[in-house]
Amino acid sequence: MSYHSAWQAMQDFVTHRQQDDLSEIWLVEHPAVFTQGQAGKAEHVLNPGDIPVVQSDRGGQVTYHGPGQAVIYILINLKEADIGIRTLVQTIEEAVIRLLAKHGVSGERREGAPGIYVDDAKIASIGLRVKKFNTYHGVSINTDMNLEPFSRINPCGYEGLAVTDHKRQGSNASVASVH
Repeated sequence: MSYHSAWQAMQDFVTHRQQDDLSEIWLVEHPAVFTQGQAGKAEHVLNPGDIPVVQSDRGGQVTYHGPGQAVIYILINLKEADIGIRTLVQTIEEAVIRLLAKHGVSGERREGAPGIYVDDAKIASIGLRVKKFNTYHGVSINTDMNLEPFSRINPCGYEGLAVTDHKRQGSNASVASVH
């Protein structure tokens, strides 16, 4: 699904959500696209080449979405779920850590840098937006993808951040270092 289509659908869901509507979780995969967070800095987009850059309304800096990446959009009402945004982010991180562990990969958190890391390389990124207590956007997990586009940005605003995916971790192959 195109990023624009998913983003519009999420905005529509949040805008038209009624009190009795159930929360939803969407699993999608996007064609190649860089998304810049609401406060994203242009200098973190180094050389996008032929990959479009979309200014998004989610939190965080710039990231890459593309084939071979599971994108999980989380559309819940924080009041209804009786959860704060910080706890939601920690819950998402814990869910990713547990998912990776079930597949033999040991993921971990980093203080001050949301997402999940494996051996100093980022494998999952989190970016959310809250509107009238309703969340949208979510988490992307690198599963089996071309990591080269991450070298065209400072992933999540971190220069030189190494990025990996599940396939490379499962095969004990090296991570892609971003410079």
